[in-house]
Amino acid sequence: MTGVVRRIRAHRGSFLLLAVLTLVVTAGVSGVPRFTARLSDEGLRQHLAAQPATQRDLSYTTVAAARPDAAYRSRQTELAARLDRMPPEVRHAVAHGWYLAETDPGRLAGPDLAARNLLVDLRLRAMPEVGRAAALVDGAWPPETPPAMPPETPPAMPPETPPARRQPTPLALAVDVAERLNLRVGSRLTLAASSAERPLAGVELVVVGLFRPVDPADGTWDTLPPVLRVVQPEGEGKPFNVVGLVGAGGFDDRAAAGWPVRFSWRYRVAPDRIDVGDLDRTIDALAVLGRDAGTEAPLTQGLDLVLREFAAAAASARSLLAVVSAGMLATLAGLVVLTVGLAGRNRRAEFALIRARGGTRFAPARRCLAESALVVVPTAVLGGLLGSLVPTAPSGHHGGGSAGVALLLVAVAVTLALPLAALAVPAGTGGRRDLIRLSPSARRLTGEVLLLALALLGVLLLRRRGLAVGGVDPLLVSVPVLVAVAAAVWALRAYPWPLRLVSRLSAGTRGSVFFLGTARAGRAGVATPLVVVVVAVATAAFCAVVTAGIEAGRDRSTTRAVPADALVHGYRLAPETADELGRLAGVRAVTPVLAESGRTLARDAVGTTAGVGETAVLVVDGPGLVDAAARAGRAVPVPDALRTSGTATGAVPAVVSPAVAADLAGAGLDRSAFVEVQGERYEFRVADTVADFPLLRPGTERFVVLPWQTLPPRRYPPAPTGFLLAAEDPDVGALRRVGDAGQRRFQTSGTVTATTVPLPVTVSTWADLRAERAASGANGLLAFGFLGGAVGGTGLGLLAIVFTVLAGARDRGRLRSRLRTLGLSRRQWRGLLLVELVPLVGVAMLTGALVGALLPVLLTPVLGLSAFTDGGELS
Repeated sequence: MTGVVRRIRAHRGSFLLLAVLTLVVTAGVSGVPRFTARLSDEGLRQHLAAQPATQRDLSYTTVAAARPDAAYRSRQTELAARLDRMPPEVRHAVAHGWYLAETDPGRLAGPDLAARNLLVDLRLRAMPEVGRAAALVDGAWPPETPPAMPPETPPAMPPETPPARRQPTPLALAVDVAERLNLRVGSRLTLAASSAERPLAGVELVVVGLFRPVDPADGTWDTLPPVLRVVQPEGEGKPFNVVGLVGAGGFDDRAAAGWPVRFSWRYRVAPDRIDVGDLDRTIDALAVLGRDAGTEAPLTQGLDLVLREFAAAAASARSLLAVVSAGMLATLAGLVVLTVGLAGRNRRAEFALIRARGGTRFAPARRCLAESALVVVPTAVLGGLLGSLVPTAPSGHHGGGSAGVALLLVAVAVTLALPLAALAVPAGTGGRRDLIRLSPSARRLTGEVLLLALALLGVLLLRRRGLAVGGVDPLLVSVPVLVAVAAAVWALRAYPWPLRLVSRLSAGTRGSVFFLGTARAGRAGVATPLVVVVVAVATAAFCAVVTAGIEAGRDRSTTRAVPADALVHGYRLAPETADELGRLAGVRAVTPVLAESGRTLARDAVGTTAGVGETAVLVVDGPGLVDAAARAGRAVPVPDALRTSGTATGAVPAVVSPAVAADLAGAGLDRSAFVEVQGERYEFRVADTVADFPLLRPGTERFVVLPWQTLPPRRYPPAPTGFLLAAEDPDVGALRRVGDAGQRRFQTSGTVTATTVPLPVTVSTWADLRAERAASGANGLLAFGFLGGAVGGTGLGLLAIVFTVLAGARDRGRLRSRLRTLGLSRRQWRGLLLVELVPLVGVAMLTGALVGALLPVLLTPVLGLSAFTDGGELS
């Protein structure tokens, strides 16, 4: 043992480097899976929390039907019973549950509504314990018992006395709903059933209470239709939809009267109760839950889509992390090989002496095994312990078993590396390898050709087959490393030829520095360090290129949604709102936008249907859109057909999608067709075809874009549904206030006589939307892989360059001594080193950069990284 320690101390430089590399590898193998599991878990929680309630809830809802014998209380117990029947994975994820019963909507009438000419449909809803989630502002809650009938009419009553009537059903409304409908405590209303199979008598209502939610974000209020606000009409002449609360008795009274009623049991899934490790099982359990729900109360949920979306993004991120990890591990393995190879060459004389004294060929290997085990095993244990300190997911799912096996394999491989290097050291002291050109053997050429063939075959198979389902794809992990190594080997095989040519040309020039440097560079035998440099640089370049591509893709998808700095979108806004927005601080340009969906194309101005399906319609001011985008610094392609000025005398030039263009051409309407916009029909012709256009929803395949500036005049000019702004640091609050005022002004103007109740406008800014796309889903895992690959690849690449210099340090030392005796100065020696090493390192770095830039082109279709750009393509 003393001799082993003494030898380790004598060669402490090599063993220290080997220990550091072992520590890095084992700590990474143990800690990276734990950290990635934590990032995946946090990403899943953030992704779930960012979803609307309708996507995160599990709802059982019966079909609306007349149920005279149905009672509100009788079905309330099913809330717990349905939860108990759920699969364990889903049941564990449920945090809250709610029960409600409601009638079908009926037409509401009353003097207070008539004062504002409002057309309203009302649902009567009963919700248990609503008093805990809301606070009364005025009046009282509806009683739980049904309204009582007055005493029966005495027989002696005169016959002309009208029969007694039932007392009005008490009703409670949210304060905001009552204000928008011009209702108050004491308002009398009449509700007529409009969806019953047989005529039903209406019911009189009286508003007895107004309430506000204690917490509007409470899941109690996440119902459809909502209780706390008025739902906008779905089209011209359609009613507003509201929900009013009644007591259990009021609901039972309507059910007994034969009104169609429905029951609903809703369960809220908590974001922190689904673990990444249980993701697949939860998705399968949701599928089973949907199949077993039955037809009486089918299950409505979108949670499985949300989980599948995250699972796809996480799989893409893990695949990318696997590619980066493979490059890093290959680089570290190459550095270990360089370390033990350098140690073996430095101890060649020692090994030769052992053999000269009668030692067998395996005697140096046994000696190195004892030394390596004493250094590597404790270091590997320390690295594993350090990695276990990395925080992981709360559930503990991080692949600990596979990480432990990998840790053991790494420790064994690094421990055996030095003994194997000792076996590979040739007998004797060796000669100078820089005096001759090393001609490759047939075996080496065969290996290099085979390596290139494997790399090409791997790329073809990967692109044709795609990723393997489940776990890490071995082909995906190996192909990038094979491509990098093959490129490095063939680049290093080709680079000596131009250097030798340059060396011959410089033989007749004055001075010896350039000639000697190029001659040594052309005969250099340091291929292994440069291969490691190529792999390291390729890993760093791959991360940098993919990062830039994803960032550019996110920019494009964000610009597609908001092609300027901000977008104010509402129902309909007064045209003069543009001037008010333009007077806000920092606003440089404002242009109107009009968007409608589900429009039917027609053959003539009368409205004869063209039979080509519904399309989305977008009306933009082409020059205004170009100006706003340019002032905001966004590159937005706008076809020339939308930039024309002046009012069109005939058909308006329009830009349509390929699907619409094909349908119109098939119907013979590509030169003249009609589309309805806000009740007015406009004739248009197909002037250009584009596959996509800004401001449209993602995935819109059928659309027509009209130029606002060329629309012919109509009795009712089009009203903007939004405004696009170029502004420096837009004030969202100020934009929302101006937009709301514009909506109110339009609703009360002389253009429209009916009074409506518009929702507040929505304001989307380019910066907020861009930040949202960079922070959602599995982006944390993706960012960790990029950062680790870029920083680690750069650092390990520099270390490999150091090995390139150290590989021939002894030969250079002897050469320096000879040349100094011949009069070579220190400055000339430094120049000689530069001429010798710069071509080697430069070729390696250039090859690595090219491979890193090429790998995204080869792997992006396989990795599915468009999940991180909201569907946008990577550049």
